[in-house]
Amino acid sequence: MKNLVLLLALIGLTSSIKHEAITWVAIGDSITYLNEHLDETGNRITKGYMTRVTEELPYVKYINQGHNGWTSGGIAKSIETLGLVKADIYSVFLGTNDWWSGRPLGRLDDYQRNTGNNTVYGSFRIIVDKLRSLNPQAPIILITPMQRVDFVYLANFKNNAYGSYKPKNGQYLEAFANAIDSIGHAEHFAVVDLYHLNGLQAKKLVKYKRLKDPKSGVYTNYGYPKFIDIPFNPETDEYPYPVGAIDKTYDGLHPSDKGYELISRPLVKIIKKY
Repeated sequence: MKNLVLLLALIGLTSSIKHEAITWVAIGDSITYLNEHLDETGNRITKGYMTRVTEELPYVKYINQGHNGWTSGGIAKSIETLGLVKADIYSVFLGTNDWWSGRPLGRLDDYQRNTGNNTVYGSFRIIVDKLRSLNPQAPIILITPMQRVDFVYLANFKNNAYGSYKPKNGQYLEAFANAIDSIGHAEHFAVVDLYHLNGLQAKKLVKYKRLKDPKSGVYTNYGYPKFIDIPFNPETDEYPYPVGAIDKTYDGLHPSDKGYELISRPLVKIIKKY
């Protein structure tokens, strides 16, 4: 009985210990930005990865520095005007727009020698240097881009892009993910490698893409990769990702609730350590 009372007392003491508040600045593109702009997803998501992390770790307060459509080059160029503040933890989740815009990836040497904003490696050096100037002791978490399939923007069908299954400007998206991982290893940063995360493979991003059969003209649900070579006409065709097509993304690129949940899990594990 005494042991039981002691155990209960210890549990009560442990549960009463309060964590000091931690400020987390999350830098990113639309995948980060959408956390505060659910209406721009057609309310197809209920909460982004930052909200999910802070629900699990309520002592963490986040600041959303997501910028819709931006590259690492855009972030680096505007690094002094973004209003970045001193924080306890920083995360950087960029790369997919760099790939699609055809920016040169460069080499790790560009990062190490700080060669400027002409390559993705160079852009990351500018970003990291800024974060270190704000708080040299703050951990920096790097998050690689996810795989992607054919993207079609809900609000403008003409805004569409093919997936990471083929190169853009001679570069595969996986090379950008590997580059970010290499920076993390060189700097001993924590890296969340979403590109190679089980559950976020291309075949799991959407259940199907609804397109017209080229021969019959009848709308048909095509799974990945069968839909790759089937044409989509943004002028005349219906939106190819109805609600029933949603899996880990809701539009081929941006995470769904299921996708954001997968992103948040490794972040919770990392941030919990601090």
